[in-house]
Amino acid sequence: MMSDSGVLVDVILPMAKAGDAQARLEAAAQALGIDASRICDIRLVKESIDSRQKKILFQLRLLVGVDSPLPPEQMPSKDYPLLPSSAQEVIVVGFGPAGMFASLRLIEQGFKPIVLERGKDVSARRFDLAPIMRGDGIVPDSNYCFGEGGAGTFSDGKLFTRATKRGPVREVYETFVAHGAPKEILTDAHPHIGSNLLPNVVKAIRESVLQAGGEIHFQAKVEGLLRSADGRKIRGVRCADGREFLANAVILATGHSARDVYRMLQREGLTLEQKPFAVGVRIEHPQAFVDARQYHLRPDQKRPAQLPAARYSVTTTIQDRGVHSFCMCPGGFIVPAATEDDEVVVNGMSLSRRDSPFANSGFVVSVHPEDTKAYQAEHGVLAGIAYQKNLEVATSLAGGGKQKAPAQRVTDFLKGRVSQTLLDTSYHPGLTSCPLHELLPHDVMWRMREGLRFFEKKWRGFAGSGAQLIGCETRTSSPVRIPRHELSLQHVDLEGLYPCGEGAGYAGGIVSAALDGRRCAEAVAGANL
Repeated sequence: MMSDSGVLVDVILPMAKAGDAQARLEAAAQALGIDASRICDIRLVKESIDSRQKKILFQLRLLVGVDSPLPPEQMPSKDYPLLPSSAQEVIVVGFGPAGMFASLRLIEQGFKPIVLERGKDVSARRFDLAPIMRGDGIVPDSNYCFGEGGAGTFSDGKLFTRATKRGPVREVYETFVAHGAPKEILTDAHPHIGSNLLPNVVKAIRESVLQAGGEIHFQAKVEGLLRSADGRKIRGVRCADGREFLANAVILATGHSARDVYRMLQREGLTLEQKPFAVGVRIEHPQAFVDARQYHLRPDQKRPAQLPAARYSVTTTIQDRGVHSFCMCPGGFIVPAATEDDEVVVNGMSLSRRDSPFANSGFVVSVHPEDTKAYQAEHGVLAGIAYQKNLEVATSLAGGGKQKAPAQRVTDFLKGRVSQTLLDTSYHPGLTSCPLHELLPHDVMWRMREGLRFFEKKWRGFAGSGAQLIGCETRTSSPVRIPRHELSLQHVDLEGLYPCGEGAGYAGGIVSAALDGRRCAEAVAGANL
């Protein structure tokens, strides 16, 4: 395959030779059918690992300079134009991935973003996580879900996405690299930044917005919309402290845990829709077990240094409902992700090194709107939120308070008995033995059991004595969609309001949220506001 600056070629090398420059050169020459002496330069474009067979192979996409060197590699830039004082202002509510990338894209198109973030900046936010880990209480607007950078900042920074048709994924990666992310995310098949590195990347993005002339207001929680006299057009927003910000366009980029935002929209009389989501638990294994299974290692054999901590993905369907892994964290930790003190919610994260002795993943079951009927009479379109909240409160009570999480060995969960002892865990606040088979909604519980049995047949030990369930994982995605016009991306009831990202129901991770933020910013630029 020809490129403007070289020839693209795919080669496969055994693990022992994958990093060897001479082996890459010889493989590229053979694939191109040319003499190796004609190759002047080679650059790695993409790398993935094929561990399906006992002999582990590296699949490499290389850019090859034939008969002449490749031009110098252009590093991603974070230079943004300085906005003129006359730049039209656009309000961006939320500074997670959707809000950050919407802000940067607005600047590129000559608009001034006015960012309103309910939480604190990422440095101050870090200090508010310590009390959660100790069980001393949750700061409502500054926790694992709320604050600068959004939920992904302190829960992993996984960038793998299948949303390649939604926009320029490569540009999202390059933006992260320009702001300090490791260059390897441009070539890894499953890119990942890590919760220890991502905060500094978020800070750098903030500085880019500010240096270009944008504004960012922290602890600015939006509680109301300002509308035209006829109520059909947005004119700005009102914050909880009484401040008002005026603009003819508002990008609503709040995350899926901002439940008060849905209630605000409901009070405003704006259309909302229920959508499917998923709930379940975190399943935790020793990372060595996952490595051994995925890399065909003996129980006493260490993972080779060339290989990253192994990951997995499992999925099946049990009576019209999906049962699947979610947000798998190799070499990771389970963290408390509740946003109120009466809840326990678990999530997963990894540091960039992924060197924890534990692997964890969400293990969840799909919940459809019809599964929330018990809550619909009282809560209407917000029935899914009530379903989540009820389970989160019950989880807190079962754990015994102070963010302790209820847990059960998988073998006991399958047999319907309380675990007499629990396994070691990465969950810092601590565990309480609990019959999760009684805590979980029945339709979720029995499908989860069937799913575990199914995966155990395919992967012996997945549901074995070394596996443990920790509850409950409830914030997989929003149970609500904020409907918008397909082309203009404006809310179906309110001109100038652009629902965006995960919280609006249009994304499912950092990259897809970033792409949706860019798309909404472009829609604003194309509108006659």
